[in-house]
Amino acid sequence: MAKINENYGKLTESYLFSNIAHRVSTYQKENPAADIIRLGIGDVTLPLCPAVIEAMHQAVDEMGKQDTFHGYGPEQGYSFLKQALLGYYAGRGIVLEEDEVFISDGAKSDLGNILDLFSPDNTVLIPDPVYPVYVDTNLMAGRAIRYINATESNGFLPLPDPSVRADIIYICSPNNPTGAAYTKEQLAQWVQYAQDCQAVILYDAAYEAFICDENHPRSIYEIDGAKNCAIEFCSFSKTAGFTGTRCGYTIVPLSLSIQGAKLNHMWLRRQTTKFNGVPYIVQRGAAAVFTPEGQTQIQENLAYYRKNASVIAEALRSCGVWFTGGTYSPYLWMKCPNGLSSWEFFDLLLQKANVVGTPGEGFGKNGEGFFRLTAFGDQQRTIEAAQRLKQLIASL
Repeated sequence: MAKINENYGKLTESYLFSNIAHRVSTYQKENPAADIIRLGIGDVTLPLCPAVIEAMHQAVDEMGKQDTFHGYGPEQGYSFLKQALLGYYAGRGIVLEEDEVFISDGAKSDLGNILDLFSPDNTVLIPDPVYPVYVDTNLMAGRAIRYINATESNGFLPLPDPSVRADIIYICSPNNPTGAAYTKEQLAQWVQYAQDCQAVILYDAAYEAFICDENHPRSIYEIDGAKNCAIEFCSFSKTAGFTGTRCGYTIVPLSLSIQGAKLNHMWLRRQTTKFNGVPYIVQRGAAAVFTPEGQTQIQENLAYYRKNASVIAEALRSCGVWFTGGTYSPYLWMKCPNGLSSWEFFDLLLQKANVVGTPGEGFGKNGEGFFRLTAFGDQQRTIEAAQRLKQLIASL
């Protein structure tokens, strides 16, 4: 008789976005003339930049010719893209080897798949509020989870507690959902903690391209000692608009070992067994991101989203509302005014201002009383939404 993985029974229903969709749909049916602006979307809205499109068109042409056709590619990624990534990291003083870079179909996949390398009896440390994939993938494997509280008092940037021991540590900076980003000094404390615990940090750098100063690391490998205790995950989704194209990468340092086993070699074995690689056409497009033209064009797109974030941030400041994010991140994490709960503010914002955001409660218990807004929308619509938000809060 076949047996199921009973750990799936520990998962709670993912009701957040379905609940949002239901409430918005119901409101629209009752108010068909309502002009609803969505600031809850975590997806990009600008198209792929011209350099990427041109590279992908050329790759399509190659696939139509016998002498340039590509079949199965290397599971860990083509050298041309890995070399482009090495140059990108070298620009920040980080030296990597090509064998340390693995191309994937996105950070989300690898953040879940990397757990194949670790025993189920590892204890996991996860911040709350949190991106749900960290929690759910470990519940599926039956691991014990400990939570570290991210709160208003610590700026939603919790630091390690030496009295708490963990084997696997999740860090996302800049953070989803809070938009908060660790400084080099703060991140160095996490690296030291991981070394003291002989733990591994799983570092989600999906939003690193939004950082624009020297004091906030864009990679954990800017911290001394991180190559001995951290795996870094990143994506082209938010950097270059690849949410629908799917491409990311994971860095597993050759120096990272657990119980004498090199995690790099284990990950290579895992990927060559369970993964067939990212399409050649997509990887050609990703490599174009690192050309001079590509870098100029994606920076224009990032500046567009940063402008949206600054508009929302200014609206919140003018109302005296506490928030994090918006500077190094496309997300703004605001405190609900007048002590409203996350869902109370959601309903009020929808019904009185026709603006949709994301209730913080959906990201964990410490998200209650907070609300996520995103800067990924149309610029003029974002300006209009910010004005509506100001008017609503002023009326309370």
